Amino acid sequence: MLRNLKAEMIRRDITALELSEKTGIRYQTLTAKIAGTSPVTVKEAKAIRDAVAPDKTIDELFDDEES
Repeated sequence: MLRNLKAEMIRRDITALELSEKTGIRYQTLTAKIAGTSPVTVKEAKAIRDAVAPDKTIDELFDDEES
């Protein structure tokens, strides 16, 4: 589960469907990636970051470790 990504999507009011449309990643594929059941490629990570939080680094957005 990509906790930081989900939090940014909520803060910026972006749904998975909207993110799918912005990135060109199929909705079902995207939801599996957000849930952590499918790996995210570097290309996909960049597209997701650019669509959701271009002011964040990929590491910040995709870090899922507990503090």
